[in-house]
Amino acid sequence: MAPPQLVQLYKELQQTFTSGNLQQTGVLLTRLKIALTEAGLLVPLGNPDPQDLVIARDILEVGAFWSIRTKDIPSFDRYFSQLQTFYNDFGSVLPPSPREYPLRGLNLIRLLTQNRIADFHTTLESLPLRADALTGNPYIAHPINLEQWLMEGSYSKVWNAREEAPAEEYKFFVDSLMGTIRNEIASCEEVAYDSLPLKDAATLLFFKNHSELITFAQQRGWQVDLTAGKISFAKKTEEKVEIPKEKLILANLQYARELEQIV
Repeated sequence: MAPPQLVQLYKELQQTFTSGNLQQTGVLLTRLKIALTEAGLLVPLGNPDPQDLVIARDILEVGAFWSIRTKDIPSFDRYFSQLQTFYNDFGSVLPPSPREYPLRGLNLIRLLTQNRIADFHTTLESLPLRADALTGNPYIAHPINLEQWLMEGSYSKVWNAREEAPAEEYKFFVDSLMGTIRNEIASCEEVAYDSLPLKDAATLLFFKNHSELITFAQQRGWQVDLTAGKISFAKKTEEKVEIPKEKLILANLQYARELEQIV
């Protein structure tokens, strides 16, 4: 059985996380990871008590959600990696967790935000679900749709997907995706246009108001003319590369002479 101190901390964690106190949740998670390590439950070996495994799994799942809410992606990666033992190795002996597929879906979207498309498909194929059941699970269907829309260039659908997220934590990754998309669109605008009306630029970049657009424009080094109501894009000057023609001709002639001598 798990030590009484671990069980007490676990109960405190549940209450604190539910109340939304992220700072205290982080403190408790640190203490609980030490307690799990001492109890041999962070990386379970042998035949541990299933009830202890459920407690350990719950703690790591809270840690994964806490990481997203505090926008700490490396921390999410660590917690999700540690959960694989509980989902895969002990999945047959533990009761299903209602948090498993929300976290699996979040991991899939994380791969999309990092442009790891090959890893996305590999992870998707390794899920313990039938192929026809993938789209029936809202937590998995969401990242599948996002990936399809990204490949199609249907960015407006990606934008609308934020409001259709199956869990609040999904919105964080959708926002991250939109940041990447905006930068890609902005790069295209800089090449295609000398300037754009503020309204058109805001629409193309999926900004709800001009203040968000102006902040983005300043980050890109664009010139904003509020009086004229337009944005001018800074054109990068092309560097002229001088080719040393005479040196190249002399080198080629010398090379030709050497070839004649060899022949």
